Amino acid sequence: MEQLPKMSATELKDQVKDGKTMLFFTADWCPDCRFIKPAMPAIEAEYPDFKFMTVDRDENIDLAAELNVFGIPSFIAYSDGEEIGRLVNKDRKTKAEVEEFINSLTTNAD
Repeated sequence: MEQLPKMSATELKDQVKDGKTMLFFTADWCPDCRFIKPAMPAIEAEYPDFKFMTVDRDENIDLAAELNVFGIPSFIAYSDGEEIGRLVNKDRKTKAEVEEFINSLTTNAD
């Protein structure tokens, strides 16, 4: 999974302008992030139409604030530069919950 470098929301628009992108907001110190991290390679393999990118919330604190991401782990999905969904809260997320979120995006897009 690619690591998103430090950037602003304006710069992010350029990163997500083509295709489908899933941002995974996380931090090393976050126990709920550590809980979902082992499942991420399987989730990434399951949804090859998405480019998954890890966003270090601490490194990108301004970006997280601009995007209203105040809880982690969180996910924001983009399609051709437009936000198509978000799973943003402070709750622990299971692999099944993340898959259900991504499935809801593909259902809505069809």
